[in-house]
Amino acid sequence: MNIPLLKEICEVAGAPGYESRVRTIVLREIEKYVDEVKIDNLGNVIALKKGRSSEKKSMIAAHMDEIGFMVTHIDENGFLRFTPLGGFDPKTLTAQRVIVHGKKDLVGVMGSKPIHVMNAEEKQQNVKLTDFFIDLGMGVEEVKKYISIGNPVTRERELIEMGDCVNCKSIDNRVSVFILIEALKTIKETPYDTYAVFTVQEEVGLRGANVSAHQINPDFGFGLDTTIAYDLPGAAAHEMVTKLGEGTAIKVMDASTICDYRMVDYMKQIADKNKIKWQLEVLTAGGTDTAGVQRMGKNGSISGAVSIPTRNLHQVIEMANKSDIQGSIDLLNACIENLDQYNWEHK
Repeated sequence: MNIPLLKEICEVAGAPGYESRVRTIVLREIEKYVDEVKIDNLGNVIALKKGRSSEKKSMIAAHMDEIGFMVTHIDENGFLRFTPLGGFDPKTLTAQRVIVHGKKDLVGVMGSKPIHVMNAEEKQQNVKLTDFFIDLGMGVEEVKKYISIGNPVTRERELIEMGDCVNCKSIDNRVSVFILIEALKTIKETPYDTYAVFTVQEEVGLRGANVSAHQINPDFGFGLDTTIAYDLPGAAAHEMVTKLGEGTAIKVMDASTICDYRMVDYMKQIADKNKIKWQLEVLTAGGTDTAGVQRMGKNGSISGAVSIPTRNLHQVIEMANKSDIQGSIDLLNACIENLDQYNWEHK
């Protein structure tokens, strides 16, 4: 597995609407392996790998953006206030470093009221996003030389290998960007034209997937995203959703999508035929680009998703198993290569 590439993709900054640094890596990596590539008005990268026939089209979506923030205010002492871009659990921000992307990148810290000066009531309260501010370690005049209201902010954390796993911020969803890049490099002849789409602004509402599916109007669709692995102490069996190391996950549903039963059946068959370890994913909260791919084309698409089990989602310590990542590449490739080998009529 190309860990240096995965590390580069995960560590680079790309808040929703500001995915250009990720896009640069994607374009560099895929240009030799696709027949056409374009960037649409929203910033999606749409790459075409031609198949034996243009009669039908398949689309794969992996979003480039990560959860982040936007600067909303600079106070008289140079501290920054912000609004979230995507979903955050406020308690995960304590003691974290961030990078503010202004005229130049500046490292800051998430500051809050020290416990030593909290009263008894404050110590018992749940932390809120509004309790935090960003401290850049400089005065207001120096801050304003580089930072403006509206600048994006991302979290700072490097990728490391831990046992059988990788750990970093933004495994969601850079691991899927990596998987789609590696699939394009290794996929063999395909029956139909395949559109690999690296989407924008998923974390704020599946916006890039909606626009790109509308353009492509695919017959078959695949989402690529992380899913919850709650295989942790204290979790009941029915709460785990997926487990690390138990294989790539085949999505059945999430809060935004009920996957086509034919696609779920097809993916199971393909995984078994190719001896790819898999598990089913039923996620009762949260959504992915799969919804946009499924519904925003003119005719709708027969859609499913390859999901990568991930612990500690939307934290800076997201963790995925390397064998699950490789299995996801293998399953995606096999599914794209054999789309004409299944009876897609409604049963």
